[in-house]
Amino acid sequence: MTSLSFDVPGVPAPQGSKRYVGNGQMVESSKALPSWRSDVRAAASAALSTDTYTGRYDAPVIVQIAFLFARPRSHYGTGRNAATLKASAPAVGPVSRNRADVDKLARAVLDAITGVVIADDSQVVTLSASKGWADHDRPGAYVHIAATREWCGEAPVLMAWR
Repeated sequence: MTSLSFDVPGVPAPQGSKRYVGNGQMVESSKALPSWRSDVRAAASAALSTDTYTGRYDAPVIVQIAFLFARPRSHYGTGRNAATLKASAPAVGPVSRNRADVDKLARAVLDAITGVVIADDSQVVTLSASKGWADHDRPGAYVHIAATREWCGEAPVLMAWR
């Protein structure tokens, strides 16, 4: 298997911020994180089961993730135009503070697929993550994981660094 792609329906949840609750215990700030991680693992497992590959990637991988959020009602017209997107609606994804940072969203997905698709998230050598608006109010994430070219035992050469 050189690549694996799958969709995860639902509202993406971030990982990263923790809060101290006493007695040396820390808990995730996002209450939605456990169910989101479970959804990601289930979608990854389902995608693996439809493929002939039954193990995990144990070499460097490239991961691309597109997070999609439902547009708020304010992006649409009213009355008979309720299904029509306003011309003033932003084209790019959500950037307000009530939406998660893209790096925290990616971290949640990477931790969820660890042990299912990849052996460890340190195998990710290239990560591309984006936030956007979902069509037809179907939030979720699209995940694509690909093996890098034949691994030769040293890090890929980055042209700008040599």
